[in-house]
Amino acid sequence: MTLKNTFNGGLPGHASVLVFGALLAVSGAAVADSASRAFNIPAGSLSTALNRLAESGGLQLVYDAAIAEGLQSKGISGNYTPEAALKQLLSNSGLSYRVAENGNVLIERQQLNYKQEPTALPAVNVVGKTPSSFDGEDPYNKDYMRPNAITATKTDTPLMQTPMSVKVVPQQVLKDQQAITVDQALSNVSGVTSGLGGSGMFFMRGFGNYNVYRDGFLNQSQWAHTEDLANIERVEVLKGPGSLLYGRSEPGGLVNFVTKQPLDTPYYSLRQQFGSFDMYRTSVDATGPLTANKDLAYRFNLGYQSNHSFQEFGGNERLLVAPSLRWNISDRTTSTLKLEYSDIKEMGLGKVPLQGNRPASISRALNLGDPWNFQEDEYVMLSLNTEHAFNDDWKLRHRFNFSNHELTMSGIFAGTPSVQPNGDVRRIFFAQNTDGGDYQHNFFNALELTGKFDTGALKHTLLVGGDYYRTDYRASSSGFGDGPNQFDTSNIYNPIHRAAPPVIPADAISYSNYSLPWFGLYAQDQIELPYHVHVMGGLRYDSAETTGTSSGLWGGPIQSTSEDRVSPRGGIVWQPLPELSFYGSYTENFGQSNAFMWNKPLPPQTAQQWETGVKTELFDGRFMASVAYFDLKKQNVPMQVDPLTTKAIGAAESRGIEFDVSGEILPGWNVIGGYAYTPFAKTTKDSFDGSDAGNTGLRLNNAPKHNGSLWTTYEIQGGDLQGLKVGAGVKALSQREIGYDESAQAPGYATLNLMGSQAWKVGKSKITAQLNVDNLLDKTYTASIYSYGPTYYGAPRTFMGAIKIEY
Repeated sequence: MTLKNTFNGGLPGHASVLVFGALLAVSGAAVADSASRAFNIPAGSLSTALNRLAESGGLQLVYDAAIAEGLQSKGISGNYTPEAALKQLLSNSGLSYRVAENGNVLIERQQLNYKQEPTALPAVNVVGKTPSSFDGEDPYNKDYMRPNAITATKTDTPLMQTPMSVKVVPQQVLKDQQAITVDQALSNVSGVTSGLGGSGMFFMRGFGNYNVYRDGFLNQSQWAHTEDLANIERVEVLKGPGSLLYGRSEPGGLVNFVTKQPLDTPYYSLRQQFGSFDMYRTSVDATGPLTANKDLAYRFNLGYQSNHSFQEFGGNERLLVAPSLRWNISDRTTSTLKLEYSDIKEMGLGKVPLQGNRPASISRALNLGDPWNFQEDEYVMLSLNTEHAFNDDWKLRHRFNFSNHELTMSGIFAGTPSVQPNGDVRRIFFAQNTDGGDYQHNFFNALELTGKFDTGALKHTLLVGGDYYRTDYRASSSGFGDGPNQFDTSNIYNPIHRAAPPVIPADAISYSNYSLPWFGLYAQDQIELPYHVHVMGGLRYDSAETTGTSSGLWGGPIQSTSEDRVSPRGGIVWQPLPELSFYGSYTENFGQSNAFMWNKPLPPQTAQQWETGVKTELFDGRFMASVAYFDLKKQNVPMQVDPLTTKAIGAAESRGIEFDVSGEILPGWNVIGGYAYTPFAKTTKDSFDGSDAGNTGLRLNNAPKHNGSLWTTYEIQGGDLQGLKVGAGVKALSQREIGYDESAQAPGYATLNLMGSQAWKVGKSKITAQLNVDNLLDKTYTASIYSYGPTYYGAPRTFMGAIKIEY
């Protein structure tokens, strides 16, 4: 974990020490043993040498990031005690060390006294420490790369030692891109494609996904739910199956939103954004201790946004309020309570129908829907995370989460079939939460034990746990019926608009109630072997049920289901050099059906994936690149063929190569991006029930063969222009299939984005002015698609400015 300078020291020195003083108290790091062992650390950067020593010698090193900058080490080779090895590395460096009361080794300049001069350490590097899941991150951290991630293993494993493909999108990237939506954040990850327009659904490795995780717990939602990023610290993406540790997840990948944590150092920020289409957004972030001993700390995040749209009648209003409270119950026990409330309204949203084998060639501003089209996604979420460390090696963690999602919508949309030769297009009415009594209650409860121990020369990191997840869902809906008010005909050359939505008769409403309980037990062991080999293995048992009732227009008996399965996962990493690792893994995925066909649950989804790859970490650990090859098979894939009907594909498969980069190439020059080449993404068995609609061998919906993005920024480090930052990025997709029969396609596209910002240090405050231009060349493109035909155009050239003050 690193706190780096922003301007002339960034955070005040005493602030940095206070933050990490609390973190070290929680960590309870142990002093390494005194036994001699073999070391082989080559000459080079002192920082790199200390990193290698911490990893191989078991030392917990704490030092100012600046004091080691530019220093070189002669390296060591031979048998030493860890302490003797440290002395050798620090010889003639002008640095000394001492052991703190908590067992951490403090490295400092020889003339400084840490206890008497706490302001001597303006930034702190903690090496070899496994942070608590409640540790926060420095708000001034400018890094584009994170060396560790928790999502793949739940154990904060270095990415270089993780036998899966993982991409982290840090906070600084979200700031530089002024990202607001899930789609914007995930555009930095190879192999991810936007799903339904702005809804938060996305496709990974060829398969759709609208369930996301927050801080490691499932935040399942309805298909139209989206996320606000006002309180998101970073986004961690695990490519491929993740159900072994998380239960219900899609095999294409798992997205985990890591939220902002309360900090022991006061921090306050206010950002006002303003841009095209009357967009105004206000964000507040405040955190700090509530007591003198810092046992209590809080964080409060607020985001409010209102805007019109490039499409007539369109607009958006969203509110997020997210307070949290952390309580250090004791030196070894910490509990964090979080509350989130979000209300996202969309007005006048209209879809683009198919015209032949392409989205209709209409103006982006034309709305074939009506001005009263309306959708509101409201949710409240409460979570309680508690962690207790029995000692330095064993830790128990309990997580509880409750959320309620309520989706209300009413609209008429141009849908299927395609536009007629004369321009006529059929419009279909749909409404949900017609009586105001809908809900989706999600309960999540998990208990996990992690521990470290040795068996001979093998070092183990063990994780065992169990979780229980339950969704209780109630929906009242109307539409797609036989009444004359459910349909009408418009024309793309001369559209019509109704003055008001149709009156819904009582006999045109359908009512549904579902319960989906899910129980799982899992175990995982990560083993460090000699010769820099790391292996991982795990098993999970799942038991899932589906029950429900249905009545009204489309009501009828609902078949209950019960499924259970054991799923394995295994992987191996060989890291012959600190800068290079090779890995391979095999993973299975179990996911109960996400859909129903005429009140009958579709069969449970299963998947298997092989993956192999290479990772490299360069420039003293500031830059990471990875290449992965995957072969992913999935059975019983839900396929929506029209607004009312979802079938199951018997089997589908995707294979491809993904390349990801992130980090700092030179001081001030950062880059993040990726490229995915997926030549094979096809239906391999058309139907699970033996029927064949002729789709076997055809390409999957919304799975481009080529998909890539690149974003880079440069900030001037000194002189009169210090704090000036410029950036540019490009996002490109090749042609995508609309549906599963290769009858219609969304053309490929590329968009160019720019940014510029200037930051000033004013007293103890930092002020930043920023301007972003998205889709600079004003490209007309299809941003997202439905498998049964309708699409959404992407935004035209868009400007967004921002003024931010933080202190």
